[in-house]
Formats: sequence, C-alpha cells, structure tokens
Amino acid sequence: MCVFVLFFAVFPLLARTNQPAGMKAAAIQVEMIQSDEIRLPAEFQVALYENLIRQLEKEGFQHVYREGDRNAVGVSGLVVLHSTVCGFKAGSERARQVTTVSGATSITVHCQFTRLDGTSLLERDVNGKVRFFGGNLKATYDFAKKAAHVAHENFFSPVGE
Repeated sequence: MCVFVLFFAVFPLLARTNQPAGMKAAAIQVEMIQSDEIRLPAEFQVALYENLIRQLEKEGFQHVYREGDRNAVGVSGLVVLHSTVCGFKAGSERARQVTTVSGATSITVHCQFTRLDGTSLLERDVNGKVRFFGGNLKATYDFAKKAAHVAHENFFSPVGE
C-alpha cells in the first residue's frame, strides 16, 4: 500500500520535469517551414505554413506574426516557432477511396519553440496524417491543428494575465 501511494504521489512530480520553463505569451512568430533534407512538394510546404498560421490564430494567440514581420520587433515575451520537415510519405487519394488500409499520407515536422534570442523553450516532433478520406493536403491541416495545440498548451496566456 505504501509503494502504491508513493508511486502516485511522486510520479506526477517527475512527469513535470519535461515541461517547458513556464513562459507564457500572447504572441508567436512563425518562421518558414524548412524541408532541406526531405523533398516536399511546394503545395505541401505552403499549406503547412498557412494552415499553421490559421490554427494558431484559432487557438487564441492575440498576435501571430509571419517570418520577417517588422511588427514583431520589440514584442515582449514573443515565442518563435521554427519547424523542419523530418519525414514525409506521399499517399494516394485513390487508394484511400478504394480501401481504408492503404494510401495514407503522413508528414512529421520537428517543432522548436524559442525565445527571440534563440534560447530553446520546447522541442517536439508533430505528425500530420490523412488516413481515410480527404485530399493529401489534409495531412498539413492535421499537423497544423496538433502543432497549434502544443503551442496553446505550453505558451498561451490570455490577454490581461
């Protein structure tokens, strides 16, 4: 019984050590998504970036800045999101229509959240998939929703806090 209580009392404390430094921000800047080593079709790269911007806005960040936006200069507590594609498997829309076990499109993106000075706050690989129905680009939407959720969980601060 004592071991049981110790496990459930200590485990949550240990699990928290992987959390970011507790930085909260109402603003985030999204750098262009890199795909140096992975050959990614241009429409996927654009869709990844645009869907990510849109999903971050939906998650409630007061300001979502694009790479190079001069309005981001001087914003206090700004979080910068750097993303690099580290895996891509082009699927087949036709195969997904015929069978539900083949034709999946998947994309894996390494997301690094930093301060403006480059200090790393959080790094995580985020996957986007389309398995059953929908176009191949739906994998970019799935990635964007998951990445925006990670940003919201770890950095979102409602206005006025």
